[in-house]
Amino acid sequence: MQDVRKLNNPWLVAVWPGMGQVAISAGYYLMAKLSMHLLAELPSQELFDVEHVDVKNGLIRSGRLPRSRLFVWNDPHGKHDLIVFLGEAQPPRGKYTFCRELIAYAQSLGVNRLFTFAAMGSPMHPEHDSRVFAAATDEDTLAELRRLELEIIDDGQISGLNGVLLGVAAERGLSGSCLLGEMPHIFAQLPFPKASLEVLQVFTAIAGIEIDFDELAEQAKTMEQSLGELLARVERAYESQLQTEDESVRLETAEEKGMTPEEQKRIEQLFEQAKQDRSKAYELKRELDRLNVYHEFEDRFLDLFKKTG
Repeated sequence: MQDVRKLNNPWLVAVWPGMGQVAISAGYYLMAKLSMHLLAELPSQELFDVEHVDVKNGLIRSGRLPRSRLFVWNDPHGKHDLIVFLGEAQPPRGKYTFCRELIAYAQSLGVNRLFTFAAMGSPMHPEHDSRVFAAATDEDTLAELRRLELEIIDDGQISGLNGVLLGVAAERGLSGSCLLGEMPHIFAQLPFPKASLEVLQVFTAIAGIEIDFDELAEQAKTMEQSLGELLARVERAYESQLQTEDESVRLETAEEKGMTPEEQKRIEQLFEQAKQDRSKAYELKRELDRLNVYHEFEDRFLDLFKKTG
């Protein structure tokens, strides 16, 4: 790592790839919008191994180790500079040692406050607002997060370096926070820029930094629509499958009761008529009673009387 001139009261933001690319996308966006420049690079040889090689036009290229780099922004207002650590991957071993080295280097630069970004999976719908969850290393920072009305993680775990780094920061007496953007867990392997946007909006509010969010907001809207449509298609397919299975069960039940194909057809016709005109339900009930199969169709029959609006 190279020596750098003294920074002004710097803060550190550390991000790695993960669920929904929430953290790494936020880091890259922050770096780009603040026009940061390379500050230093952490050595990777002792912690990483080559996991694959690339093939280009049939030719194998030698693999390379993931890089861990720091970028800096000098605050023109003189409040505090900002360092963003971008890790291309989390080391498979030696995570605690890696974090200790990163914190030691950060402190040598004068860093006194640390943030990590991450994702929080939940059953949320892609079109719903993405909440920001948070945890802190000290009571003062926690109080600040509460004033922002974030979702505080009272109990639980933060896995990976997003959490381990903050644990080391706490050991060293550094103020630290983890900001986690909420995203649909069923789309964990797809980018979810809405969560990145929410995390960055919280961070910039804390840091007193203004950046243009238009591009990220547009990406978030586009992905929200795409995932919403995808989820709707999945739900329709699932409902169709359930309906097919339900119809199969109904036929099996009817057959077990000794209903003839004509009787089965008659019952289905009456169900369809009752859906359109609830007054037909009485005729359906009489027929089910006559065939002594009402018990088998009771739930379906009563569903006809659920409110539709």
